[in-house]
Amino acid sequence: MLIKKPADLRYSEITPKALYLNRRNFLAGVPAAFLGARELMSPSARALAGTKFPNVQKSKYTVGDEKINSYQEVTTYNNFYEFGTDKSQPAETAKNFKTSPWSVSVEGACAKPRKFTMDEILALAPLEERIYRHRCVEAWSIVVPWVGYSLSVLLNQVQPTSKANYVAFETYYDVKQMPLGPRGGLPFPYVEGLRMDEAMHPLALLSVGMFGESLPPQDGAPVRMVLPWKYGFKSIKSLVKIKLVSSMPTATWNAANPSEYGFYSNVNPKVDHPRWSQSSERRLGEFRKRPTLMFNGYGDQVASLYNGMDLKKNY
Repeated sequence: MLIKKPADLRYSEITPKALYLNRRNFLAGVPAAFLGARELMSPSARALAGTKFPNVQKSKYTVGDEKINSYQEVTTYNNFYEFGTDKSQPAETAKNFKTSPWSVSVEGACAKPRKFTMDEILALAPLEERIYRHRCVEAWSIVVPWVGYSLSVLLNQVQPTSKANYVAFETYYDVKQMPLGPRGGLPFPYVEGLRMDEAMHPLALLSVGMFGESLPPQDGAPVRMVLPWKYGFKSIKSLVKIKLVSSMPTATWNAANPSEYGFYSNVNPKVDHPRWSQSSERRLGEFRKRPTLMFNGYGDQVASLYNGMDLKKNY
């Protein structure tokens, strides 16, 4: 009998928790016709959420004694307009989102453009758990233990050229899987962008999971960006394309309403949103507000990226 080690398992071979439980029911006497032979014999094509990653390393990036929000809070309060504009909608409407097979194309100003399968993405570097605090532009915050590694690892594989001044990101969009997308009030697919030095910063996380498990679809399965010093809408979900470009790329919210959503969108308590203050925030699950921290508390690591810039003008 061939027993595979965790490192030998492919992303497409991971058995989703729901399917595993179905198989247990089958073994307990549920007829195969109720489950379907294909579902019993092969992995589901739906999001492989709730499956543990083996050998996830602890990271130096953490938040001290701050309380981590619960899995329930993180997975049921989401901004993902392709699956609905109400924060409770994505958890329900995205549950059958298909994430296998999946690939991410990295192209543009680089010497070795290529597509990465999820198996290749998972094999590029050891996975580590990074506990990041996040600040939403809507004045709420959250603390999440993400799983992944620095985006720079992926970008170095394609060898950016001297013309690569910015990185443009594009999310997956299929109205058949995301029927609420046309009601979202935004042009899709969702796009975002970073300056090259921001993208190469160690804090810029290419995330494949959270809480030690693969990402649920409502949280950006199967792979997304996490940028803890910027407002949450910069952390694009369900990535399918990364393009290295010479000029500042389009970003969805910035293009839709530039007076409210700047390209940089660094967390800055001194720059108010036109319709509310950004000086304080409410942590999800808490009642009392707390002061918002400059760069969301990551100033020691990232402030040097913006030396000499007017952070009110370049909000």
